[in-house]
Amino acid sequence: MSEHQHGDDCGCGHDHEQEEHVFIVTDDEGQEREMVMVYTFESENNVYAVLLDRNDPEADGVIFRIEEENDESFLVGIEDDAEWDRVTAIYEEIARKESEDK
Repeated sequence: MSEHQHGDDCGCGHDHEQEEHVFIVTDDEGQEREMVMVYTFESENNVYAVLLDRNDPEADGVIFRIEEENDESFLVGIEDDAEWDRVTAIYEEIARKESEDK
């Protein structure tokens, strides 16, 4: 797999003017992937982040809850089905509205 080189005219849809927030995320098979935070939103007093695979920007995004402890932020997987259903519905609505605006 070749690494995606981001530039002003790469056509990936990312805003390259902003600093990328890159995280190393280990998937269920133990594979480490570089993930880029592309969007954040709030729901029920929690903040959520949408991350895309840096090397496969066309793949589905992953949603994590952001938790803070001692002035540090952590990405936490969403285990609760009701919470997952709620935040995915919110993000799908946000994505639908953004695609309509283009």
